[in-house]
Amino acid sequence: MNVLVVGANGQIGSIFLEKIKSNTNFEATAMIRDHNQSKKFKDLGIPTLIANLEWEVDELEKIIGGFDAIIFTAGSGGSTGSDKTLLIDLDGAVKMMEVAEKNNIHRFVMVSALGANSRKRWNDALRPYYVAKHYADVILSQTNLEYTIVRPGRLLNEKGTGKVEVSSKLERSSIPREDVADVLIEVLNNQNTIRKSFDLVSGKKTISEALQNI
Repeated sequence: MNVLVVGANGQIGSIFLEKIKSNTNFEATAMIRDHNQSKKFKDLGIPTLIANLEWEVDELEKIIGGFDAIIFTAGSGGSTGSDKTLLIDLDGAVKMMEVAEKNNIHRFVMVSALGANSRKRWNDALRPYYVAKHYADVILSQTNLEYTIVRPGRLLNEKGTGKVEVSSKLERSSIPREDVADVLIEVLNNQNTIRKSFDLVSGKKTISEALQNI
């Protein structure tokens, strides 16, 4: 499977690529915004594709093709304003869905946020971010893409445990970014996750066990 990682320079995207490079089932490409971000991927032996989520859809469509799946883990980041959140986390995500549909990239895995599927569960301190994630997820669920929406809890820079909990509704909790990356790899391997969405936090089940019955 040939996978394009959107948001490759972010923490989850980078961890995912480091892990997947040795997996013979996959070929992966890092989508980055400028050449200055390319060195670390070159050192890992991972090809890069220069593209910006603020470009027009037809520009993106011309250069993004030949992939079997897209992992969307891009985000505007905490240092930007609500305008960038809408442009990247919402509109950027929708642009990539349009590109995927136009270029026959059937598999689309979205990294969202725990509780984004229900307004009552949004974090008030991050409300614009949750609005963007919510509507990006809704639009994805209305496409014909073979989507999976992963909604992780508070992200930690700790070593992964390999043990998680998944459900349509979980209480606020946390999870190491490494475990999120491992879940994304398992999602690509698991047909049972197609057209499914779930919250994700640290738990007691192995990743494969947790995804068996979603």
